[in-house]
Amino acid sequence: MANPPVLSVRDLAVELRTESGTRSILSDISFDLEPRQIMGIIGASGSGKTVLSRALVNWIDPPLAIASGSVIYKSQNILELPPGQLRPLRKEIAYVGANPMGALDPTLPVGAQIVEKIRAVVPGMDKAEAQRRVIELLGAVRIPSPAQRFHEYPSQFSGGMMQRALIVDALATNPAFLVADNVTQPLDVTVAAQVMRLMRELTERFDTAVVFVSSSLPTVSEAADQVLVLADGRIVERQTPAKLIREPQHPYTVQLISEIPQIWTAAAPVVESPERSGTPLISIEDATRTYRVRKRSSFAGYNNVRAVRNVTFDVYPGENFGIVGESGCGKSSLMRLLSRLESPDTGRVVCDGQDIAKLSGAELLKFRRDFQLVLQDPFNSLPPRTSIGAIIEGPLKVHGVNSAAKRRERALAVMHEVGLSAALYDELPLGLSAGQRQRVNVARAMVLEPKVLIMDETLSSLDQTEQFKLLKLFSQLQAKHGLTYIFISHDMAMVRRVCNRIAVMYLGEVVEIADNGKLFFDPGHPYTKALLSAIPTLEKRRYRPEDCLLEGEPPSPIDLPPGCSFASRCPKAFGRCHAESPVLTVDGKEGMAACFLLESAGGRIAA
Repeated sequence: MANPPVLSVRDLAVELRTESGTRSILSDISFDLEPRQIMGIIGASGSGKTVLSRALVNWIDPPLAIASGSVIYKSQNILELPPGQLRPLRKEIAYVGANPMGALDPTLPVGAQIVEKIRAVVPGMDKAEAQRRVIELLGAVRIPSPAQRFHEYPSQFSGGMMQRALIVDALATNPAFLVADNVTQPLDVTVAAQVMRLMRELTERFDTAVVFVSSSLPTVSEAADQVLVLADGRIVERQTPAKLIREPQHPYTVQLISEIPQIWTAAAPVVESPERSGTPLISIEDATRTYRVRKRSSFAGYNNVRAVRNVTFDVYPGENFGIVGESGCGKSSLMRLLSRLESPDTGRVVCDGQDIAKLSGAELLKFRRDFQLVLQDPFNSLPPRTSIGAIIEGPLKVHGVNSAAKRRERALAVMHEVGLSAALYDELPLGLSAGQRQRVNVARAMVLEPKVLIMDETLSSLDQTEQFKLLKLFSQLQAKHGLTYIFISHDMAMVRRVCNRIAVMYLGEVVEIADNGKLFFDPGHPYTKALLSAIPTLEKRRYRPEDCLLEGEPPSPIDLPPGCSFASRCPKAFGRCHAESPVLTVDGKEGMAACFLLESAGGRIAA
């Protein structure tokens, strides 16, 4: 006799109820989640994925409301259970959302918060046992130095590490089923690949069934047993991943598949570099940045975290320059140096011939006008109680545009340019989608007519459809205004689509710089191959994960080993790698890589 489903959803409908009326968000949702099954749910932004994921754990709040249907767990409709009866089930029902930075209390250490959660749902577990469990799971999701990270605060975690910490928070009580809502979207490709393997391991080792919600079919296809396609709040197709990819039945599914970025096929983009002659627009020269972090076990002792180490490269006018690497590799620290939010400890950053660390007064204000940032989080980067027009006009006030009429005129012009309706000028950002919010962020940066836009994971929280629209917008803005872009990202598919040249970072160092075509088809560093092998794709992979994907965790940036920092994880490391540190070496006319293997016969790394 077959085991009963872990979860049965029947005729579920959710409505948005406001003073202006009622609108359907979800309707006629029915499916069964079988034991040890991974059920993938895909759809574009606005299809209802997040509302469905929250409805499955009875976290629907006004103005949303359950209109009809049931979610049956252990013969009980959890949508009808009062809080007192639902609370004991919370240790068996886990949820991980897509907004990692806003999920934990910023005033308490990450590990302590997870321990508190475990002990609340498993009262018999003592504090020491809970701490051991959390540290073990932090290591399992590849957070470096988990025993030390346990005591750090959310502000000390990168976005990728925060997402992994929330996965630990969900897994700590060995739940019967887990709802994972876009959990891999903010993660770098190698960690996302490991999380997908972890999902499969959960189903096999702990009998945990998983509802995996994502906008990426390639990601879902790697682990899911069944896939539901959601469009306009309805299930339009249900198939195994292989059949869905091979024989999509619904036009919406066909459209989703057509929007998946191509990496290596003939349809992949050809991204050529502009002419690199004359003076670079930006030069970073042998820059380092080290942070002092107090030792928890010492009254007055400190650890030195080496976040950026001896980074050197040039960016030329009109380029789309990419900076990629795993979470915690130093990308965002490097961004802070490039934008003069911080200054390097040694070395310098030169823009238009000036060392930006020495700028002050009017010169610094001009630099701020020319170099603008567009950050990662579309939900927390906009003040919720300020109108969209006032948000966009803010930089104009700072830079001395005192006429309210001129500020409004300029704000409306840039809103039109980035695809925002003028009707939104007096509206609050509350009702905007993630894509619209990022357009507001782009408008706020563009209102000053900058030379350079630094995009720090700007598209990481958006689905493929929204990414495609914004990348088209960026191309139009570049053609019109002659912009230079620096894309800081873990999304290798996006970088493949848009960047001319790419720098690969590992543990604070640049280990490879190459033109787009060379990096993706003929990488010079084993770490780059590992990143490429982990890209979610429906294509035949050029680099196989079983040959390239990394195991273990990076060394701690507090206690770096001698020699090449990648040697402990490199499948091709030899004696010299553990004793000497390689430097960037010319790898053909289109790239440089820091690897001793380039000096071997033929100067190339074996495939």
